[in-house]
Amino acid sequence: MPGKTPILSRRDALVGAAVTLLALQGCSSSHPRLPGYVPPPLDVSGARSLRAQAAAHGLLTGFALSVPLLQDSEPYRRVAREQCSIAVAENTMKWGAIRPTRADFNFDGADAFVQFCESHNIKMRGHNLCWHESLPRWFLDTATPENARALLTEHIRVVAGRYRGRMHSWDVVNEAVWIADGRPDGLRTSPWLKLIGDDYIEVAFRTARQADPAALLTYNEYGLEGESEGDQQKRIATLLLLRRLRQRNVPIDAVGIQSHIKARSLHGYGPSLRSFIQSCKSMDLEVFITELDVDDRELPSDSGHRDAGVAATYADYLQATLAEPNVKAVLTWGVDDAQSWLNQRSRRTDNKPQRPLLFDQDFRPKPAFAAAAAAFAGRSNGRRPQNPHSGSLQDRHSQSL
Repeated sequence: MPGKTPILSRRDALVGAAVTLLALQGCSSSHPRLPGYVPPPLDVSGARSLRAQAAAHGLLTGFALSVPLLQDSEPYRRVAREQCSIAVAENTMKWGAIRPTRADFNFDGADAFVQFCESHNIKMRGHNLCWHESLPRWFLDTATPENARALLTEHIRVVAGRYRGRMHSWDVVNEAVWIADGRPDGLRTSPWLKLIGDDYIEVAFRTARQADPAALLTYNEYGLEGESEGDQQKRIATLLLLRRLRQRNVPIDAVGIQSHIKARSLHGYGPSLRSFIQSCKSMDLEVFITELDVDDRELPSDSGHRDAGVAATYADYLQATLAEPNVKAVLTWGVDDAQSWLNQRSRRTDNKPQRPLLFDQDFRPKPAFAAAAAAFAGRSNGRRPQNPHSGSLQDRHSQSL
């Protein structure tokens, strides 16, 4: 209305702050690609890093890291050590990477990840101890109802035990719910369920607690984020699973919400997700955003418009989730756009690379970076001063660096 000052939503303010911050500092994802042009550097180190801004508001933040890139790319290493207060190994702790044969374990990649993180004071998440994917060929040929339980418990004891006392958290069981399989309990008819039975989840968590009593034990799941009917059904089934585990005194400390979300989602993200997180809090469970990225396939081809849309989605999503005090960590699934799994699995129809993360292919921060930083800054700090050697297991692990 003429003459009346428009009222901006908090999301609009976050995105506006993001774009303004990048513009004022001379860096934008849509900078001109002229011969010899070098965009001015944007300093996101030190106090301006996500690591520092998250810590100021009771959060841990970081990325899923590729060990080969940590070994081969100095720009990749620089961004990881500047921005991460917590990190997760992208692939090198999965069964397929760590267990080449039934008798042998290969810890080269996992050890390299641990060494990098510990040398830069970065907390670590282990991913994962039990999943229906990334199983080695020998498992499919060898596992039977008679030996599967022993294979699972041996694997957890060896892998989690190797890093005992050093991990912030473990994704103990990954993606155990799948409504389409039609079970009344909502569980996926995975190899583990078929071979062991529905108590395989309990077995995995109890074994993990014995192997590493200090780590926060996490159930990690996707498809919990949106307002669609399918997402609502999955949230209901996941809560039923969590309540069953709690009723049986199974040692579980946290829920991982993977957060592979879409720009221009038809249903959006908000009330139902917050209700789910609140339900987790009622069970004394922390929540970690474990694999955040934004699929931009529904956005226009122009990179500037796409970056603005992706930033708006980050702002919306983080505004919704960070309002809940039991959300303790935010990790994106990858560091830079060029390495995102979405460019292999979810290609755009115009064949342009997706731009789903906080840094572009040249490791320049994008509007999404500033949107995330603004969302962190907008969160009230719910931490209480505490002796690090007292309090609950969850409290001890949640303290920022």
